[in-house]
Amino acid sequence: MKILPIALQVYSIREEAEKDFAKTMMDVKEMGYSGVELAGLYGHTPEKIKEILKNTELTPISAHVPYQEFMNDLNGTVAQYAAIGCRYLAIPYIVEEERYGTKKFEEMMQNIPTIAKECAKHGITLLYHNHDFEFAKTEDGSYVLDYMYQHTSKEELQTEIDTCWVGVAGENPAEYIRKYSGRSPVIHLKDYTMNPFNFRALGDGVQDIPAILKEAVRAGCEWVIVEQDGHPERTPMENVRVSREYLKSLGW
Repeated sequence: MKILPIALQVYSIREEAEKDFAKTMMDVKEMGYSGVELAGLYGHTPEKIKEILKNTELTPISAHVPYQEFMNDLNGTVAQYAAIGCRYLAIPYIVEEERYGTKKFEEMMQNIPTIAKECAKHGITLLYHNHDFEFAKTEDGSYVLDYMYQHTSKEELQTEIDTCWVGVAGENPAEYIRKYSGRSPVIHLKDYTMNPFNFRALGDGVQDIPAILKEAVRAGCEWVIVEQDGHPERTPMENVRVSREYLKSLGW
């Protein structure tokens, strides 16, 4: 089976990145990650971020960019991530007053093609990163997440499937990746436990990671991104190291 490169969503280690971005990136590279997905610039200019990542030989594969940042300064926002070298920009979350059933949601859907067009000028693909609330039902009975992709083209919006939230919503993550084969360039690999819900390092939760990885390859994914939002056990740096070691144990 083909092995995909592994990146880390820097949000997983956000406090460490804020304190010393350069050292933290060196540690991430040492763990065996090949790239990173940014969630902000950690007090640096785009040029400095690019320099640090180049020096540590980490690919700036993507970044999470809040929808309102796009709307406040579309050209400038896209340009700064283009300067870093990101190939993908993902809308990471929409607040409650912007979700399905509101006027702001419909406005966002109308604005996505414009955002995507600006991204495309820089060779960047626009993605949407899901949580579990997008698995609410629309008026026609489909999931909101599916509605979003049904009402946009592949050129306008592609998926960044967060496998944790798909599972929490009651769907099979591997099957959901298969559903969007050819429209899933990157996925979030995230483990968790239920009752109570907690984020876990890969291999410490309920996810069938081997099945997800197998489907990611079949679906044409280019990168797999490890993310852990919270850390009830171990420090953030310890957890992302455990996750990387687990993937190595699977031959990744």
